Amino acid sequence: MAKSERVEFPGALGEMLAARLELPDGPPRAYALFAHCFSCSKDIHAASRISRRLAQAGFAVLRFDFTGLGQSAGDFANTNFSSNIQDLVKAGEFLAAQYQAPALLVGHSLGGAAVIASAAQLPSVRAIATLAAPADASHVRHAFHPSIGEIESKGEAEVMLGGRPFCIRKQFLDDLEGHTLEAAVAALKPALLVAHSPTDNVVGVENATRLFRAARHSRSYLDLDGADHLLSDPADATHAADVIAAWAQRYIGEDMRAKPPAPADEGGVVVRETGEGPYGNHVVSGAHLMMADEPADVGGGDRGPSPYDFLKAALGSCTSITLRMYATRKSLPLDRVTVTVRHHKGPAEGHEGKIDIFERSIRLEGDLDVDQRQRLLEIADKCPVHKTLHGPVLVETREEIASSET
Repeated sequence: MAKSERVEFPGALGEMLAARLELPDGPPRAYALFAHCFSCSKDIHAASRISRRLAQAGFAVLRFDFTGLGQSAGDFANTNFSSNIQDLVKAGEFLAAQYQAPALLVGHSLGGAAVIASAAQLPSVRAIATLAAPADASHVRHAFHPSIGEIESKGEAEVMLGGRPFCIRKQFLDDLEGHTLEAAVAALKPALLVAHSPTDNVVGVENATRLFRAARHSRSYLDLDGADHLLSDPADATHAADVIAAWAQRYIGEDMRAKPPAPADEGGVVVRETGEGPYGNHVVSGAHLMMADEPADVGGGDRGPSPYDFLKAALGSCTSITLRMYATRKSLPLDRVTVTVRHHKGPAEGHEGKIDIFERSIRLEGDLDVDQRQRLLEIADKCPVHKTLHGPVLVETREEIASSET
């Protein structure tokens, strides 16, 4: 089951941008960015439905509110198409630093124009999909055409967009004129999928024709027959997401998905970075695969237990198994063992300064008498991991040269 996480990052103007990261069940095959339509938000139906559907197909998708929109901070009046492009770049940098650099860009309407314009600054991107995108950014002028005269003469005007008032300034109009997308499309290195409805009455299908013709290589077209501009029918959003997922795999490939390392010989445990976030690791023990990470409050992604959590798990599981072995051998009426282990650093009698303290609570279920219970608690201190933690320990470290370096 895919899951959704709230995250935030600083945008182009320094304001914190609200975002949601849709994560698949298991390691992502790749990371993607979704750019919403003009004056909308990350929570518009098309953005949420497509992002979640892509997550079900194995992609991790970051959808966010541009500066001044939705739940993001900042003043929309200070933004323009150029700042939207830089917000996208900042989102890509955030993914690269905290998770994995984006390989797929998806943009809806003006967001589609923005992903095309931002691609040159996001070298990790291998595929771009646009949904109902205009062929030039200035197309958005039609949304506030009756107020253009006032904007030009007074420098700004309040216009109604989607039933909400927005302040549009002259600098917004001026900035739009500087962005013709056909040249950017012609220079694209990533593959391009242009998706459009022939009945779109907001951004006409002729825009799709211009974008498709401008592309020089690896171009595809998806006819969203019957869909409206906002893809408000869930079936249309689902269809678009399914096609994008299948199409993108050809260009992204499975190599973007972090592969667990091979098991070690002679019972060793192998730990290798996943590339998802700064601290994510695969942990391989024989046929068993686990994740290790750090909690979010120390900069991790919390995708698995921390190293100390594994150490607590080792002590707890070894304690439980040792007690079960002893109870079986002595035919004790022990029904179930539950061990809870906590760890902290603090002072302890007989030691100078702070030391590592493992607090182990053991619950013994069964018709046991007082002597049997006491004996089991004594046996708990004899479990091998307990002895290891108390005994002299030597860690010998050597460098293993990777095959590509030999």
